[in-house]
Order: sequence, then structure tokens, then C-alpha cells
Amino acid sequence: MELEREYLLQNYSRYPIVVRRGKGCYVYDVNGKRYLDLIAGIGVNALGHAHPRILRTIRSQAALLLHCSNLYYHEYQGPLAKQLAEISGLQRSFFCNSGTEAMEGALKMALGRATPLSADKYEIISLENSFHGRTLGALAITGQAKYRQPFGPLIPGVRFIQRNDIAALEQAAGPRTAAIVLEWIQGEGGIYPLSAEFARRARELADEHDALLILDEIQCGVGRPGKYFAYQLAEPAIMPDVVAAAKPLGGGLPLGAIMANERAAAGLPAGMHGTTFGGGPLVCRVALEVLDVIRERLLHIHHVGGYFRMELQSLARRFPFIKEVRGYGLMIGMELDVPGKQIVTDGMAEGLLFNCTHDTVLRFLPPYIITEQEVARALKIITRLLKKL
Repeated sequence: MELEREYLLQNYSRYPIVVRRGKGCYVYDVNGKRYLDLIAGIGVNALGHAHPRILRTIRSQAALLLHCSNLYYHEYQGPLAKQLAEISGLQRSFFCNSGTEAMEGALKMALGRATPLSADKYEIISLENSFHGRTLGALAITGQAKYRQPFGPLIPGVRFIQRNDIAALEQAAGPRTAAIVLEWIQGEGGIYPLSAEFARRARELADEHDALLILDEIQCGVGRPGKYFAYQLAEPAIMPDVVAAAKPLGGGLPLGAIMANERAAAGLPAGMHGTTFGGGPLVCRVALEVLDVIRERLLHIHHVGGYFRMELQSLARRFPFIKEVRGYGLMIGMELDVPGKQIVTDGMAEGLLFNCTHDTVLRFLPPYIITEQEVARALKIITRLLKKL
């Protein structure tokens, strides 16, 4: 901690825990204290820690090839892109290193497609309260002014509207619209889902104005909602043109992906986008294993997530300062009418890790391997924390 204070940029407000190792749904600090991990690297460690299948894959591939320039083929990008096409319904993939990079590529894809159609076709519709990343392009479409304002001016033509406000969406869309960007479940914004009616109207307006519908599924996708992707929660699924994904995909290793249909993919022709590290052999082989495990866990995610939400809703009936419990699968937010930071700190003291977003929303992103027994253990601790209020 002292070395970080002296030598690192002081841009993280860290909790006073030094994590040494993890196993399953638990992490252990340097003093050997165990914590039940319900934040899982903010959704990254979706298969928990030291998952045996992931460890075997890493050890095997590390002995063969860690990095291969995108000047050449390797054995795993093609199979991984094929699996993503099968589960997403989108034909093309591009691999990068993170969610914010995936959003940057998606924006370039939208503008690269729209600008040849008309020099005035550059507007992007995004949502208030959204969060899409910290690079300049991703910040420009992030609907939280506190993140944008210190770094302006950003890319022009972004129009922010309220989530689920169909009238505002219809007013914002027009011939200048290049893309509509949505999180199906706003993560950093406080675990707020979209309505299917709003998303369906966004799809219709994108078609009407020859724009792309881009879904940010970096936090809410790749198994977390109990489906491969959150847009598949709608019946029937509302198909996007582009999906940005990351967090769980690499099983703890850095991997992002842009998935796109042929119409959208044409916006990034050969030579117009690239990456040095994205889609390397190690992380792509691990991602193939991750998707295999997720395929086996989808019903489990749905079942255990439903149990967790039901029990939190029961707590909401007991404690009047709990305003609402929201989410799908293992992406759950519990909104309070009091600040939540101290509850998070008290939870760490009792061996439970979660976090608070938007000051009052306790956020739970457990690993997909969590059991009902582990959820019950967490609920006992949460109940004790709430009683203190």
C-alpha cells in the first residue's frame, strides 16, 4: 500500500485489503482472512478463482504460445468467432483487450458506415445514466456528466435521453442518426434494466433511419443474466447490429469482443482498425473453455440468481430503507434510501465483498459457480449489516 501511494497515479479509491489468492467463490488476503466474493472483479471472474478447467487450459497453452501477431493466423480466433456467432446471431467478430476498446471499435464501425452515406450522419443516441468506458469515445456516449466534463470537448453529435422514454427516443432519432447505443441493464448506473418495448422501438427506429443498434453487454452479457446476452431476455429476442462484450469472456484474462452483422461490419473495412494484443492464442483458447463452462451453467445462473433476488426482496419487506431490488440472473442491485458505502466497509469486516454504485445501490455480481448455500451465507451477513441501520 505504501509503495502504491508513492509510485502509482492516485486515481483509485481502494479498500484496505491486499488480496493474495482466490479459490472458487472466495479470496484470501495476505493475512489469510477469507472473503466471500460477490463482486468477482466487477464481473470479470465469472467462473470464480482458480477454476480447474481454466487453470489446465492456461498451463497447456502457456507452454505452446502466449502471443501471436495478428499478421498471422493461430488456432483459436476462428473457433472462438464461430462460437460467438452461434450464440449471438451476429456473423463477424473482432477481438480486443477490454470493454472500452470494444465500444471504441463499435463507434468507429457506426461512423465508418454512416459518413459515406452523408457527411451529416454522425449523431449517436445514448442514455442518461449509462456507462460505456473511460476512453474519449466511450466517455462521449457515457450519460454521466461527472465522467465527461473534465475531458471535453469530446466527439460531437451525442444526444442523451432517459431510459425507457419512447417519446424522447422518437424525437431524438432522425436521418442524422448513425447509431443508437444501449445497455440492456445499466451496470455502473445502478442495475437498471431496459423495457423490451423501448428496445424494440429502438430497433425499429434504427432500421427506419438506416442506423446501427449497438448494445453494450460488457457487464450484463456473456451469461450473467441467465442468457448468453441480455437482449435474448426479450421474447422474441430483439436483434442488435453490434454487440460489445468483455468482462467474463476471458475468464480473468483481458479480452473484449465486437460482434456485428455483415451490414455493420462493412463500416470497418480492411486496414481501418487493429490491435497489437487483442485475440491472442492464450486468451482465445481460455475463452473457448469459458464459453463451454457457461453453456453448462446457464440454468444454474437463472436458478441461483432467482433465489438471491427473492431473498433480497424479502429483506426489502423487512427494512423500509430498501427502495427496490433489481436485476436478472447474477446481476443484482439493491437500492437504498441511505448511502451504502459504510455497509460495504462493514461487509468486508465480516468477510463479504460487494460494492456500491451511484452512492446508494449495493451491487452484487457473484461468480456463476456460486451455490445456494453460499448465497444463504451471504444473506445472513447482509441481514446483520442492514440491522445496524
